[in-house]
Amino acid sequence: MFNPTREQVRDFFITAWRKHQDRIVLSAIETVAAGIVLEHPEYHDLLASTDVLERDFPPESGNPFLHLSLHLAIEEQLSIDQPPGIRVAFETLRHHRGGRHNAMHDVLDCLGETMFRALRDNSSPDGQSYLNLIRHRAGLPPLND
Repeated sequence: MFNPTREQVRDFFITAWRKHQDRIVLSAIETVAAGIVLEHPEYHDLLASTDVLERDFPPESGNPFLHLSLHLAIEEQLSIDQPPGIRVAFETLRHHRGGRHNAMHDVLDCLGETMFRALRDNSSPDGQSYLNLIRHRAGLPPLND
């Protein structure tokens, strides 16, 4: 399994964004990453700064690279419908929230909560609970285990 370092994650988003701006051909995953960055104009200057690879982001201020990475993880989950049913729940949520980006941030909150629970309980993330959190936000009934 791929386990990138902090610098590799940062370099990936910086490179994808720079290539997008310079109109250089992007790989498929870079295209997705650049699209996520496009939806976050508050990060554009940051990705162009010279010290961003070394900069620390305190938890209270939020970590833009963690935020972008969670977006990327959710895009991957949606592309393969994993956990099964996430696409349907997401589309329902998108309809209720009036847009894809708002729905994405709701799912991001659900993923964050799922990851927090797994870390707290020293366990693997629970895909069924994660899906049910999303379904709850979408106004759908939970699925039984």
